[in-house]
Amino acid sequence: METESGPPMPHPPDSLDLGAVRCAWGPYRRGERAEPQARRWLAAQLAVDEEALGLWRDARGRPHLGPAHAGLDANWSHSGERLLVALARGARVGADIEWLRPRPRAMTLARRFFTPREAALLAALPAAEAEDWFVRLWCAKEAVLKAHGHGIAFGLEKLEFTREPDGWRLHACDPALGAPGDWRLHAFTPTPGYLATLAWRPSPAADVAPGPTMAR
Repeated sequence: METESGPPMPHPPDSLDLGAVRCAWGPYRRGERAEPQARRWLAAQLAVDEEALGLWRDARGRPHLGPAHAGLDANWSHSGERLLVALARGARVGADIEWLRPRPRAMTLARRFFTPREAALLAALPAAEAEDWFVRLWCAKEAVLKAHGHGIAFGLEKLEFTREPDGWRLHACDPALGAPGDWRLHAFTPTPGYLATLAWRPSPAADVAPGPTMAR
């Protein structure tokens, strides 16, 4: 049983409900494990004790809910002093939050880890804009790869986005990630100075039937 303390996850308005996916964000104490705080919010959402979550991690460290919560998926992310936790029904979800601090090496990282086309798109922008769009792209890629389950070790270059006026759109990806059209992404500002992205795609039918509902 987890006994570590930490600030409680917030209630609305520090939350977002997108239908298949809901999330919440709140303070995070640097250096502490995020899982106990995430557990508390997930347990409250499912109206169960924390022990009943059956939370476990696979060989790559990705969290999964226990068999009693078939069809549900959870993910979380922390950066700076904020934690983001997401819960999905009938979908695999990935969450990423980024603290918006100066990134003078943004273009160096883009050329190293992104596709040549993405790096070229960023390089064509004024420096201040390029840094902002770099963070948005990193956040989108990491959210997709966390949902997939391999994280950025899978390769940030194995999925390519195109830049549109309102954000990045997944254009192509490795077959292991499914089809680009399967994915939904939602980028938002949870609190000033932070950017967050949720990415999800439908779970295989075998993973979603039938299961518990999320408490309202």
